[in-house]
Amino acid sequence: MRILLIEDEKKVADIIVRGLKAERFAVDVAHDGSGGWELSSAYEYDLVILDLMLPGLSGGQILQKIRSKNQQVPILVLTACDGMTDKVKSFEAGADDYLTKPFAFAELLLRIKALLRRGPVNRSSVMRVADLEIDRLTQNVRRGGKKIELTSKEYALLEYLATNPGRVFSRTMIIEHVWDQSFQGLTNIVDVYVRHLREKLDDPYQIKLLRTVRGVGYSLNDETAA
Repeated sequence: MRILLIEDEKKVADIIVRGLKAERFAVDVAHDGSGGWELSSAYEYDLVILDLMLPGLSGGQILQKIRSKNQQVPILVLTACDGMTDKVKSFEAGADDYLTKPFAFAELLLRIKALLRRGPVNRSSVMRVADLEIDRLTQNVRRGGKKIELTSKEYALLEYLATNPGRVFSRTMIIEHVWDQSFQGLTNIVDVYVRHLREKLDDPYQIKLLRTVRGVGYSLNDETAA
């Protein structure tokens, strides 16, 4: 899953990023309002963590702008503003949760998982493609009831493909969602990880789920791989 963090306090942002990456999330960061709005407009995120007091566009403005174009993405406001008025305004503008600073990362993580669990289409706890099961909360993967051990990036790649079975995802789309921006242009890394996934996910089974569309990208479905 890919999360956008819009937070101007760099020390706070660093702590959150390290913690989320340890939990196998991909994280993009913006340290001002304008950068946060630019990222939220350019990419598809599973969740947004938003500070209210930002240079440039305020968190309240960003919240309204995101909601004007995307009613589904969960937004968690993380701020030092602990007044009831700020909370009410944020929820009325479309926030899904509100956590005040200082905070414990463990609580932030619980709230993130709760938002993802109750989220919209394709955010259910367990995704299924044929006999493959992916639990997005525990990040356990099973095929035919047998547990499959994956690395963090292998899991992130599989989960992204499984969000829309049958859809063909280009290498660029996969890079943008699964890896951070520093990997832009290194699309060959996708081929490497798809090969690793195939060894674990498809090679031991008669029915192949990972499909290559030559010159386009990859998809996950229950048809024989091309």
